[in-house]
Amino acid sequence: MAHKVLVSDEIDAAGISVLKTRGLDVDLKPGLTEDELVQCIASYDGLIVRSRTQVTRRVIEAADKLKVIGRAGVSIDNIDLEAATDRGIVVCNAPNSNIMSAAEYAMALILSAARNVPQANASMHAGEWNPSAFMGCELYEKTLAIFGLGRVGGLVAQRAAAFGMNLVAYDPYCSRDRAATLGVELYEDMDDMLPLADFITVHMPKTAETADMFGPEQFAAMKDGVVIVNVARDGIFNEKSLADFIAAGKIRAVGFDVLEGEPVSESPLHEFDNAIVTPHIGAATVEAQRRAGVQIATFVAQGLAGSIVPTAVNMSNVPPEVMDKYGQYLTACQMMGKILLQLEEDVPRKLALTASGTLSSADTSTLLASALKGILAYKNVGAVISQNAASVAQRHGIEATTASQVNSAGYDSMVKIETDDYSIACTLYGTDRPARIISLFGYSFDIEPAAQSLIMKYVDAPGRIGMIGTILGNAGVNITTMQIGKREGCESAVVYLNIEGEVDEELVEELRAAIPDLENLWLVKL
Repeated sequence: MAHKVLVSDEIDAAGISVLKTRGLDVDLKPGLTEDELVQCIASYDGLIVRSRTQVTRRVIEAADKLKVIGRAGVSIDNIDLEAATDRGIVVCNAPNSNIMSAAEYAMALILSAARNVPQANASMHAGEWNPSAFMGCELYEKTLAIFGLGRVGGLVAQRAAAFGMNLVAYDPYCSRDRAATLGVELYEDMDDMLPLADFITVHMPKTAETADMFGPEQFAAMKDGVVIVNVARDGIFNEKSLADFIAAGKIRAVGFDVLEGEPVSESPLHEFDNAIVTPHIGAATVEAQRRAGVQIATFVAQGLAGSIVPTAVNMSNVPPEVMDKYGQYLTACQMMGKILLQLEEDVPRKLALTASGTLSSADTSTLLASALKGILAYKNVGAVISQNAASVAQRHGIEATTASQVNSAGYDSMVKIETDDYSIACTLYGTDRPARIISLFGYSFDIEPAAQSLIMKYVDAPGRIGMIGTILGNAGVNITTMQIGKREGCESAVVYLNIEGEVDEELVEELRAAIPDLENLWLVKL
């Protein structure tokens, strides 16, 4: 049965198309109240919202099947993240969808404030002709101070450099290498940077550290005639204090797309002609909304398919360079978890994961979460994320442990997972670095698992493979790849067959009855 996804806010039609193309059952119900959402959410596996829908703890606790919540945008302020994490529900967003729009809008406000564009436009619409009233200033060779040199701040730096501006920045989390690549001089203390800036733009989230980051002391330290732009978040600037410094002439102009207590009709900035205020439209472009819809639809579909969601905000924060290094092992661990469950035929009591080689420096809790997700999601007992992996394992009676070791049996890196009765190990190599099983039950292998496989263990003797091939061929089942694993001192062999075609219980029983000295046979589906 197809997973059901509820879209409770309007998203771009391209995003809806992605969901349906992935085979998901989609319901569009914009405008639901909290009560209405509580009443209907129990039947859905996925939920997509924008900023209007409030995903409260009450909603989440009513969501018996919910596995993924997607926010078609950056902020997740309207989603109770703690409640979702408690229930093992992945929360993801589309953080890259509007970065270009936000960066361009920051430049639009900088230019508008520097050249009095809104004021001149209003004057013309009033039937006036007064060019001398709108004397502006150039950006060329002026100093732009960028607070927050992340994705948006970096794009602003690139665009400001094209105007010939001198670039300085404050960002405690930015490396000097990144700043140097962008042509930006990085400051460790914002107080040292404030007196240098002709223009200031902010691209930081609102956190305990950034709330009221700019108050009377900071405004007083700025250069006379500074221009300040904010397309990030409200609450970073003390707006009442800012208004006082505008009134005093200390600040030449401001351009604010975010205001305290949105939506607002009154603000301390409204009384000033040199304060450009707009109703939070930095991301309001056709392109940004289309990207947000498509990206969040893709991520929700990935989550419902059991794959890693790259923008999950309630998973361990894996930096891009680390994800590039071992991110594919997360998917590989899920795959191994699914195989082990079908071998065990029940949730195992013990699970031990060992990361080896270059992977020994990886976050093993994230790898463990992926393995648990494979084991538990297959039985439809809930989603698993790294923050709740230990508690989920305990709740299902699994004693889960992890270890790391440098020795990797001659491979660059590998992961081994052991359960009550079985073990499996895989590595990544080749052009596309697919996951390849290199050990099963302690038998050596080298095979990339397919969507459907037969695994057999029997006493090795001539003619076994021919017999198996004949039975499968007569049933119209094709063997695509095959590996035979043997172990020194053991007369039994393990055969791993990747197959295509319909395999029913009758065919499985025929194989069981036909193969002499058969110890076990499993049909595995991924």
